[in-house]
Amino acid sequence: MRQVAVLGSTGSVGRSTLDVLARHPDYFQAVALSANRNHRELLAQCLAHRPAVAVLVESDGAAELERGLRAAGLETRVATGAAALDEVAAMDSVDTVMAAIVGAAGLMSTLAAVRAGKRVLVANKEPLVMCGDLLMAAVRQSGAELLPIDSEHNAIFQCMPGGYRCGEAVSGLRSVMLTASGGPFRQWDAAAIRAATPEQACKHPNWSMGRKISVDSASMMNKGLELIEACRLFQLEPDRIRVVIHPESVIHSMVEYEDGSVIAQLGQPDMRTPIASGLSWPDRIDAGVEALDPVKLASLHFEAPDRNRFPALGLAEAAARAGGGMPVVLNAANEVAVADFLAGRRDFPSIPARVSAAMDAFAGVAGGDLESVLALDGEVRAWMGADPGAVESRP
Repeated sequence: MRQVAVLGSTGSVGRSTLDVLARHPDYFQAVALSANRNHRELLAQCLAHRPAVAVLVESDGAAELERGLRAAGLETRVATGAAALDEVAAMDSVDTVMAAIVGAAGLMSTLAAVRAGKRVLVANKEPLVMCGDLLMAAVRQSGAELLPIDSEHNAIFQCMPGGYRCGEAVSGLRSVMLTASGGPFRQWDAAAIRAATPEQACKHPNWSMGRKISVDSASMMNKGLELIEACRLFQLEPDRIRVVIHPESVIHSMVEYEDGSVIAQLGQPDMRTPIASGLSWPDRIDAGVEALDPVKLASLHFEAPDRNRFPALGLAEAAARAGGGMPVVLNAANEVAVADFLAGRRDFPSIPARVSAAMDAFAGVAGGDLESVLALDGEVRAWMGADPGAVESRP
């Protein structure tokens, strides 16, 4: 039986993971769950799954969580703080870690799980974007098993040769095609996009996701981050990765080989499919996902992304080509810009505008070790918040 820690269990991916685990009680046990501050949902999850440990990063609700657990007769240990995430990720009783904490906050616990040699299901992009080379080096050193859970990267992984491990180069591989839904603004003109509200940006046409990643999808920064992630996971140069708009979100990505073969992974737009794939790999288990009927699909559509309306994609491509510390700059600036947009402090076009300004300000910055990456991340965030009026929205 696999002993699973779900880091970020109250988020969209975390909830889907618990749904898959609950379908296979003979194969999986959730031994640790974590939330940032949603102690009420974390309590409900503990009552349903009875983990050994529950981590609440923000300690405000810890006492209430503890009371609820004891009133239910559960002996689940409550831990608080970010350091507790690292401890849970490396626990001897855990062999599989679902890394589903959104943003840079998930970096250290993901790295802790990798260093401890776990099977690590990576659903958050930021560890690979910020310090992918360091993470992949840690995978090789510890013997950890890294499996991508993002639907696109999981699809690419499934299209690789049998026995493939992330971080290896593949002989005969020509290119990878990352598919993108186009998000809620795919058919909007530039003027409408400029006036978009947070509610509109979070209304994804196909996927049910958290607010931050939904905004990234609307700006297409999400696809840019995925491009950087794919470079690290599959040892590819940016020019061998092509982004293709596919509004139906049925083909999750494609891999092209030198002999002209193109292998694609298809499925419903439901995160439980890649989650189940990662949990059970190389076996297959029921994920509770509706079967795909190609007759009902009738047709599939593809188009090139519009980089004028969605400049964030080009910024991410530039960061991937620049390398060094530029992906760190891109990610940190984007997180701050998205948070300000969601809070109503900035408009939607300010997101790529502020990211571009940050990239200009930190041009040529080097990457380096983990301490350097974390320091650069902090510097960029401080620069973004030092003068909120310093970066104006582009017209």
